[in-house]
Amino acid sequence: MATVLVARHGETHWNREGRVQGWAPTRLTDRGREQARTLGSWLTDERAVDRLVTSDLRRTRETAEHVREAATGLPDPTVDSAWRERGFGVYQGFLAETLFERHPGHDPEESVSSLDATPEDAESVAAFCDRVESAWADLRATVGPDETVLLVTHGGVVKVLLAAVTDRSLEATITAHSPPNCSVTELRLDGSVAELVAEGARPWRE
Repeated sequence: MATVLVARHGETHWNREGRVQGWAPTRLTDRGREQARTLGSWLTDERAVDRLVTSDLRRTRETAEHVREAATGLPDPTVDSAWRERGFGVYQGFLAETLFERHPGHDPEESVSSLDATPEDAESVAAFCDRVESAWADLRATVGPDETVLLVTHGGVVKVLLAAVTDRSLEATITAHSPPNCSVTELRLDGSVAELVAEGARPWRE
C-alpha cells in the first residue's frame, strides 16, 4: 500500500497574529523552522520517504528546506502550485476578526477558508476545492503501490483532502479550524481506496 504524509507548513508570524495568508509570501518564525526540523528528525527515525511534493508558496518551500536539513536521504522537492492555499486576493493580511466584522453572516467560530465572499483577485470556495481535488486525483494516479510521499502544504488543503477520503461533508470539513502547524495527516492508498490513518498528528515533542 502507498502512503501520503500530508504536512502543514511550520508556524509563520501571520499564523501567530491571526492574519489571513492566502498566497502571501510569509516566512516561518524561529518556532516554525524548529517545527520543520523536528518533523525531519521524526521522518529519519520513522519513515522512508520516496517523494517530496510541496506547494510553491514561500512558507511551504521553507518548511520543506528545513525538513530536508534534519532528515536523512529526503529527495529534492517537486514544487507544484496546485497545492497552494486558497487565494484571498485583497483580503490577504487582514486579521480574521476584521473579516468577520465585514461579513456578519459568517460564523466567527468557523474557519476563514469557508468564507463565501470572493474578494477581488481571490478564489471562490468552489474553485479552491476543485483545484485541490484535481491535484489529489493527479497525485493518486502517479503514486506507486509501495511509495511514501511527503506533501508539504496548507491547512485549507488538508481539510479538503480530509473530506475527499472520509465520509465527512466538504462543508463541515472546511469550516473546521486547520490542523496544527507542521502536524502530519497520514493517508493510505490501497488501489482505488483511500483511508485516513492519522489526522493532525505530532508524535514527537517540540
